[in-house]
Amino acid sequence: QVQLVESGGGLVQAGGSLRLSCVLSGRAFSAYAMGWFRQAPGKERDFVAAIDWVGLKTDYADSVQGRFTISRDNAKNTVYLQMNSLRAEDTAVYYCAARRGYFDTNLGPADFDSWGQGTQVTVSS
Repeated sequence: QVQLVESGGGLVQAGGSLRLSCVLSGRAFSAYAMGWFRQAPGKERDFVAAIDWVGLKTDYADSVQGRFTISRDNAKNTVYLQMNSLRAEDTAVYYCAARRGYFDTNLGPADFDSWGQGTQVTVSS
């Protein structure tokens, strides 16, 4: 059984940066494509970024392209989300997700098999 644990959320001023981390345990990390999603109060869970199992292919939502960077360290079973130039509209609970399958673009929540508990990111304007 896959377990995902996120960390790194918090309160930051607009224009600031945060780095989220997510550690996968229970299975071979390198077999999974990984993704980050976010959900603001009263809204659906939205795709943020994804990365293939090697770490060579990535995909981003238009709203974060150029500001966020997804990366992974297979030796540490960890995926990261570096978030720069944060905006108030980035405020949400951020979830890490694992997909045991091929990487693709335009992946949605239903394409991922396992989820973390989420970490709150709050950007003050």
